[in-house]
Amino acid sequence: MLAAVALILVALAGGYFLFGRASDPYRGLTPLPVADYLQNSNSLRGNVYKLEATIAGSLQWSPNVGRLFSVEVNGDVLPVLVPPQFNSVNIEKGQRFFFKIEVGDHGILRAQDVKKS
Repeated sequence: MLAAVALILVALAGGYFLFGRASDPYRGLTPLPVADYLQNSNSLRGNVYKLEATIAGSLQWSPNVGRLFSVEVNGDVLPVLVPPQFNSVNIEKGQRFFFKIEVGDHGILRAQDVKKS
């Protein structure tokens, strides 16, 4: 009986671990090194990363350029530019998102893909 309970607990823990990994659509990408980005964003220019963040607020909107959001990652706040091609995605304060981002010119984080977490 004790072995059956232990087996069930191991199966549940394994399922939880696998579900957590499977829910990350960009699990093959390297996470954005936030400390390096904040220290010198230009050193990461041209690289593509994944970023899981909470929307802190909407900063700016332009029909040609897209929407600029502030996002929170482990207590740090970063700007993320979401291009107009993602205007159909409803992005609101407090929601969690996965971003596939590229560090562009002048260190601007530009979303290449957006998925709700």
